[in-house]
Amino acid sequence: MYIGVSNDLQRRVYEHKMGIKKGFTKKYGVSRLVYFETFQNIEEAIDREKNMKKWKREWKIKLIEENNKRWLDLSHDWYDDILLD
Repeated sequence: MYIGVSNDLQRRVYEHKMGIKKGFTKKYGVSRLVYFETFQNIEEAIDREKNMKKWKREWKIKLIEENNKRWLDLSHDWYDDILLD
């Protein structure tokens, strides 16, 4: 599982799906968006990210499944004009 902050979620998900940047998501093939939150300011988002990165995996799974029981890719229709895996 990957947790991160972005000011442009669609761009960031695209980068992950295309493997544009080296790092965790490219190394492990992370490409599905299964959960996200929005914030009014970056400080709140960064605080939430730091907090969630300390969570146990089971807590993260519970949060995802409360909102997306089937772990569907929430970005599945964002890029209809290009082919993605």
